[in-house]
Amino acid sequence: MIVLTTPTGQIGREVLARLLDTGSLDTGSLDTDTDTDTGTGTGAPPVRVIVRDPARLSPQARDRVEVVQGSHADPAVLKEACAGADRIFWLVPPTPGADSVEGHFRAFTDPLCEVIGGQGIERVVAVSTLGRGVAENAGLISASLAMDEAIAATGVHYRALCPPALMENLLRQAASIREDGVWSEAVERDRVLRTCATRDVAAEAARLLLDDSWTGYADVPLVGPDDLTPEGMARVVSEVLDRPVRVHQITVAEQKARLRAFGATEAWAQGVADMVEAQNSQGFYGAAQPSTPATAPTSFRRWCEETLKPVVQG
Repeated sequence: MIVLTTPTGQIGREVLARLLDTGSLDTGSLDTDTDTDTGTGTGAPPVRVIVRDPARLSPQARDRVEVVQGSHADPAVLKEACAGADRIFWLVPPTPGADSVEGHFRAFTDPLCEVIGGQGIERVVAVSTLGRGVAENAGLISASLAMDEAIAATGVHYRALCPPALMENLLRQAASIREDGVWSEAVERDRVLRTCATRDVAAEAARLLLDDSWTGYADVPLVGPDDLTPEGMARVVSEVLDRPVRVHQITVAEQKARLRAFGATEAWAQGVADMVEAQNSQGFYGAAQPSTPATAPTSFRRWCEETLKPVVQG
């Protein structure tokens, strides 16, 4: 049995779609002989999702998964969802209203560690980040790396998926690109910024969830094939959209102020600011990080053609 968190989120919904594409069993016909099948035998394992609002699941998904309603930060909900399961996809959702970045990550991770110790979870596949051994005082990134350490300390078999900047972050500025031909960036615009598409994160997550042969702990870098700076990314966007698009450099302080204006708490906005400052000064999303074509094959141009362009033009 696979437990899936954030099944309606940006990454989680793609993981769910890929798991269901493998032929996961309908929850109405679960058989004890196949509940723990890894997908390498006669059938794929059944899927149970934790979701706050089941109505946000597609009708096709609702018919093929078992649903536990609630938050995976709730120990009771997590315990119910993990009963009889042997693997879990884990993602701590970003929450700009959180009073503490570290406290937010701990509020999700502590119940998971308790469940791992008492309910037979054997494998965890989680979304983390690049930066281990490099990032210091890096806000959200440091909190994510601390999550990895806490989960690994339980002794569970663990894979931490480690993408750099997600290409989908640019979708937040689709309106600005459409209306003004510009997006704002606090990461230094003349330095390489490694990126990854969420589809590649989801593909690797699904592959690992369906494989019961891996053991121990390991980071899994997910670094796209490009070595573009933000300015280089703007040139690609311009070519794909066939119109001029530029990147506007803003300060980290300006980015923090924008987040506060959109309702983020002081703690969350500062956590993002610390993350960007660390990226700029420590370079762990930069040119020194090699690409990983086996796990992150999607180029930025392809992503722009298939994902960004329809959104901007729509």
